[in-house]
Amino acid sequence: MVVDTAGTVVEANARAAALFPGAVRGARLADAAPDWLVRGHRSTGPGAARRAGPAGPVRGRHGTRTLEAHPTPGEGGHTVWWLVDDTDRSQAQAALRSEQERTAFLADASSRLLASLNTERCMEVTVGMAAEHLADAAVLVAPGAGRRHPLAVAAGGTVTHRTARIDPSAVPGLAEALQGFPPVPSRWIDPAALPDWAVPEALTGPVGSVAVTPLPGHGVPAGALILLRRGDHAAFDASEEVFARIFAARAGIALSAARLYTEQSGITATLMAELLPPALRQVHGVEYAGGYRASKETERVGGDFYDVHPGAGPDDETLAVLGDVCGKGLQAAVLTGKIRNTLQALLPLADDHGRLLCLLNGALLSSHHTRFATLVLASVRRSGGVTHLRLTSAGHPAPLILRQDGTVEEADTSGTLVGALPDLRSTTAHVDLQPGETCLLYTDGVTEARGGPLGDVMWGDERLRDTLAECADMPAEAVVEHIQLAAATWTGDHRQDDVAVMAITAPRTTHLTAVDGHTRGRYTA
Repeated sequence: MVVDTAGTVVEANARAAALFPGAVRGARLADAAPDWLVRGHRSTGPGAARRAGPAGPVRGRHGTRTLEAHPTPGEGGHTVWWLVDDTDRSQAQAALRSEQERTAFLADASSRLLASLNTERCMEVTVGMAAEHLADAAVLVAPGAGRRHPLAVAAGGTVTHRTARIDPSAVPGLAEALQGFPPVPSRWIDPAALPDWAVPEALTGPVGSVAVTPLPGHGVPAGALILLRRGDHAAFDASEEVFARIFAARAGIALSAARLYTEQSGITATLMAELLPPALRQVHGVEYAGGYRASKETERVGGDFYDVHPGAGPDDETLAVLGDVCGKGLQAAVLTGKIRNTLQALLPLADDHGRLLCLLNGALLSSHHTRFATLVLASVRRSGGVTHLRLTSAGHPAPLILRQDGTVEEADTSGTLVGALPDLRSTTAHVDLQPGETCLLYTDGVTEARGGPLGDVMWGDERLRDTLAECADMPAEAVVEHIQLAAATWTGDHRQDDVAVMAITAPRTTHLTAVDGHTRGRYTA
């Protein structure tokens, strides 16, 4: 199509005339062509056309077509406009941009959904992103107990959680989506028939379109997602429904993983409560204190353990046990749980340490475990101000006795480890503790802890004895803390093995003999 400097059509070929029926010779371009082409022609200008030629190509819509018009200088200052149908390329570019945006959105969704293993947080991210990118509001319905379902609702930039008694059949396709079946087309859902709980209060204006899609999980549906658009916005088309299903699939996997993690965390916490050493206290006038540290910061349980089983009355013996299972981590902790449970069942036989150890040894040999253990038993009874102990070692370091004057003695007990050989031998030592004296039970993780300037020197028996000697007349908890602090200072960040320490202390019995409000009181044991 040839147009002169005044904007008059000079000539139009058959294709141009078919495209612009009004483009006849002598017609004004403004009356025959779309505005964007008219503006493009004016931008050339008579002076501009003479000096530098016409401007570059211009683009615009004409009916259902996208056209690109290229100007070329003609004779007599005329402009020849070559029109190219660019509809297919424009649609391809628009589709490519849309796919790029959707791909970026899905990548961002995956990153944000998998960033947390908290179920409520995953629900918040799901409805928040859906309301921001896919619809005007979103409601996530999680599987519930009976008709009570947890809901996450996003609308107006806010996300809320609540649990409501709902009837999924009130929303077409929701009951099926909660069971994992494919969604129904959005055109089948009447927005006016939605129940009140499915329409967020923060959504302004009437609902014009609704889409329901399942949230598939790991074998079990993770819930369903309801997407809502206002009446003044376009309804969901087929491609948008498919894209919503792709997003829902990723959200469902993240929710399923979060729920699985929550369940496993609960199970782990329950098991940990049974495997971790108990908190110790005073029993029948005797102080008990313990300290435990796993070999790794990331582990809470290991192969070291201790327990105290109080006697029925003050005249009955209390059984204290400290042991060390071969190995570290959860596998070793499983065997410690078995040993502790077996000892609990054998408590009626605690008056005979040798028999109790033989029965425990037989129980371990008959199990599928291939690990062995060492342990020490201490039966404790207080009588007449003296604390009597029966100490029996089964392949374990002998307990240390701290006397009032700071002297440290080793209990005369020894024996073979349990869970390895069919025949078990042991000797029992009888020790009396005067008030203020302590019996220390410990695992080899204390003495074999490596540290020092180069981190390769064991703490050793002598350092343990010297440290214990400093604890004369200390209560049980202070003894344990002092031992742990000294060992930790020696090793620094170099952890090699589990560590367990137990102190059994005969407390001092003090009596106030003189207080007159001015002078210091005097205590006697």
